[in-house]
Formats: sequence, structure tokens, C-alpha cells
Amino acid sequence: MKKLVLSAAIVLGSLSVNAAILPAISITQSVIVQDEFTEVALSAVPAEVKSTIEKSFPNTKLEKAYKNEKNEYKLEISSGDKKYTIFTDASGNIIKK
Repeated sequence: MKKLVLSAAIVLGSLSVNAAILPAISITQSVIVQDEFTEVALSAVPAEVKSTIEKSFPNTKLEKAYKNEKNEYKLEISSGDKKYTIFTDASGNIIKK
């Protein structure tokens, strides 16, 4: 019986030592893909895009507008103290990014 208890103690002791020695390795990799947008004047935003914003997001204000080479718009709108970013094409269709 003593040998059985001693054997169990040795096995459990060796398992805890091995568990303590192994380091925890965490690898995180992220890729950010973003089209190059350049800021444009609010007056340069097409009427279709402005209309979409007014209909889809009532009681918001268009703060900034950006445009990329694909003729897509990145619009920063605000409602009170909350700010949102919306993407549309030149026809005013909302794009998920």
C-alpha cells in the first residue's frame, strides 16, 4: 500500500513539474486592408450619396467625406455625440467593408 501511495505521489509530482515548465505561447497576426481614401469637400459629394445618408440615417450630420480611386465614398456622420463611418459608391448604394 505504501508503494502505491508513493508511486501516485511521484507521478502527480512529475506531471505538475512538466506543466509548470511549458511556456504559454500566443501568436496573433492581423492584416489590415484599406483602400486609400483622400478627403474631399462636402460640396463635392454627389447628391445621390447625400440623399442616401439623409434617408437611411435621419437626424445625422455629414462631418467629413473621403473618396478613393474606385469612386467609393467613406463618409463620417454624427448624431449627437456618436460618430459613425459609412461607405457608399457614387450612386449612393451602401457598401459593407
